Amino acid sequence: MAKSFEITKVSVRGRLVVDAKVSMNDPQDFDFSPRASLSGSILSLINDSGKPSSTFELDAEQVTTAERDRMVELRVKFNVQGMHGVLTQKTLNPKTGPKSKKLAEPSWKTILPLSM
Repeated sequence: MAKSFEITKVSVRGRLVVDAKVSMNDPQDFDFSPRASLSGSILSLINDSGKPSSTFELDAEQVTTAERDRMVELRVKFNVQGMHGVLTQKTLNPKTGPKSKKLAEPSWKTILPLSM
């Protein structure tokens, strides 16, 4: 289950885009089902189980876009606190070289219907 849920940024890029940070209790925990709702100019995101939740006040352009599309694009960055411990040896720059690869990032992107 999600421990905390925070909306970090809301922007308009053709549709309403919401960036959020979610802290999970356990790396094997998959209980995250977000729901979005709009009442007035307040956007609320809540996990399906009821806790945790986060709200954000939208400006006029963002409200108009949300009412027009009736959906939001949710981009989530996941975090599990205490999972890796303390790093003792650092690689100088792991992304250099002709065959370098980007390290995996725990992120997720989806389209949520917006209930009004």
